[in-house]
Amino acid sequence: MKIVVVGGAGKMGCIAVQALASDARVSEVLIADMNQQNAQVVMQTLKNPKVRFCRVQVEQKEALVACLKGADVCLNASVYYFNLPIMEACLEAGVSYTDLGGLFHTTRKQLMFHERFMQKGLSAVLGLGSAPGIPNVQARYAAERLDTIEYIHIYDGIKPPPPDDLRFTYAVPTILDEMTMEPIIFRNGEFISQKPLSGFEDYAFTPPLGILPMHYSLHSEVATLPLSYQEKGIRECFFKINYWGMAKETVEKVRVLEEFGFNSSQPLDLGEGQTVVPRQVLMAMMAKYVPSIEEYLAPPKNSPPNWTKEIVTEVKGTKDGKEICYRIGTLTAKGALPTGVAPAIGAIWLGEKRIPAGVYPPEIVLDSLAFLKELEPYDIFTQVSITKGID
Repeated sequence: MKIVVVGGAGKMGCIAVQALASDARVSEVLIADMNQQNAQVVMQTLKNPKVRFCRVQVEQKEALVACLKGADVCLNASVYYFNLPIMEACLEAGVSYTDLGGLFHTTRKQLMFHERFMQKGLSAVLGLGSAPGIPNVQARYAAERLDTIEYIHIYDGIKPPPPDDLRFTYAVPTILDEMTMEPIIFRNGEFISQKPLSGFEDYAFTPPLGILPMHYSLHSEVATLPLSYQEKGIRECFFKINYWGMAKETVEKVRVLEEFGFNSSQPLDLGEGQTVVPRQVLMAMMAKYVPSIEEYLAPPKNSPPNWTKEIVTEVKGTKDGKEICYRIGTLTAKGALPTGVAPAIGAIWLGEKRIPAGVYPPEIVLDSLAFLKELEPYDIFTQVSITKGID
């Protein structure tokens, strides 16, 4: 099976490349990326003959299609802005597709590709990183065991870095969007916008994380779960995170810059015919604080960065007329690892033809128990607790 990882030289993409290259079901992994320097670092670190490199720019459709042709699956690990054009290229190349998420609004647009993928006999699973992705699968685990659903609450808890840690550990454009775009939640049967950094609550995670302050964030799970489980009567769904895994002080600094207009995409006239786009300057400056690619390439059994993370989905509903609440927690001491491993597993399932033709969110087409079990060899473990009244 041949899998193309678009953005495979990036922070999350290189983890997916690593997982795919180590899997016996995969015969070839092609890194499709503009960053040849990072790609060389990935290949030299892995030293795996399965891994090759194709220098390609996503905006150049013909070149991307040529890179995709002959592959079984495309794993899109690029910034979500490119999800739609990469899906178009997959349709032309005849390749199935998965990605790390579409930040709610793009995911909704991607779902509209369903009929076109069906007609081509191709399959796509949207939003299959750590989150979105794992929470969707966790929700399915509970939903399969409930007759009705009252709510689905998702908490993405990440060990906070020191206050003076100014690093940005994933795509800077996505970080900026998550910080500044209005989160959308589902409540009383309606999708409702909230203010960024609102809805705070303290949530107790598994040690060593403990209690963390959680707030709303725009995310793709909320775009699909209320629709997938509307027949079970779902009334509420939200996603919360603790400062996107960054120090509170770092988030506050970026928010101040946003308030002064540095996140604006409107050209700013500097006079004498010179213009600049503030957001482009801000992203370029923030990029200086992104960790090196080497930090993401620690083999699973070696000493990875200390990035403890637990993704928890709580689902409350009824079974046989009795109220019951599931808490499904997926814990790892390897931080960002699920974001690359989860889509790698999904890409393999797509290559094995385990997913029907069409475009789907993870909760519709992924066997929850089997999928969560496949995470365990990477030291990503899931535990379930059930709360119910006494019989």
